[in-house]
Amino acid sequence: MVSRGESHFGGPAVELNGLSRSFGGSTVVDGLDLSIGPGELFSLLGPNGAGKTTTIRMLCCLLRPTGGTATVMGRDIITDRLAVKRVIAVSPQETAIAEQLNAWENLSLMAALHGVGKAETRRRSGELLDMLALAERASERVKKYSGGMKRRLSIAMALVSEPEVLFLDEPTIGLDPQSRRGMWEHIEQLKGRTTIVLTTHYLEEADSLADRIGIVDQGRLIALGSPAELKRQVGGAQATVVEADNLTDDAISALRGVYPNIRAIDGGVEIEGDDVRLHDIEDCLRPRGVTVRAAYEKHVTLDDVFIELTGKELRE
Repeated sequence: MVSRGESHFGGPAVELNGLSRSFGGSTVVDGLDLSIGPGELFSLLGPNGAGKTTTIRMLCCLLRPTGGTATVMGRDIITDRLAVKRVIAVSPQETAIAEQLNAWENLSLMAALHGVGKAETRRRSGELLDMLALAERASERVKKYSGGMKRRLSIAMALVSEPEVLFLDEPTIGLDPQSRRGMWEHIEQLKGRTTIVLTTHYLEEADSLADRIGIVDQGRLIALGSPAELKRQVGGAQATVVEADNLTDDAISALRGVYPNIRAIDGGVEIEGDDVRLHDIEDCLRPRGVTVRAAYEKHVTLDDVFIELTGKELRE
């Protein structure tokens, strides 16, 4: 079906060494150093104009670097471009599907371009159509498919050549929430089978799927780690938010006698610490005429990480 992340090459699946690209006098990608392991699902995030699309285009040999280089499964993107193209596949943001053909025909066409024999094409296509929940409608013309089905077929077309590295560019853009989560389940099945480089504007998507995340801004890598590691870097201590009525300065001072790390916020307080108990808070505030409306743990999200590191929201 697809590569299991196994290769005779024993190094990183993708490695960037000072990779740079300038257009005129403007540097878009500025000396990126990065290593992605075989079988890893790596998500590249960044605000618009950060350089992630240019980076992907260079890794796919669609754009020549102006500095540094990179390798894909040991093949150099500058000196060994044809070899790189043999081991990669791309599922682009804009699906390139022949809508007058059915799914079988689209897959056969793509396989033929990669020199795959007819019997092997049939085997691979059948497995991919089953895995991506397209088998029941594989004989229908693609123009009848929903947006989510077309996105799944686009991924199947990228996988039919059994690439060692798969680039997924915004695979769920334009899908409704239910279709998006369905796509996540299908992408999850690919993890460990092939190396995946994912770009997305949905931070919850990267949080759910990625083994590691790289955040780029102004052409530079500014953060790297697993979703949990990145959230720990900017999250500080665990915190509990307490919303309360009639919260006076005296009540807050009394509460500081129980939990010293308190910050007043609009309509309540935020208490740092991993041993905050609601009954202790209520026992302290009730004699002072304060009623607790709600109390909940504050969880750091990738949105918090992204804004902290870049000063921007991802969708800007």
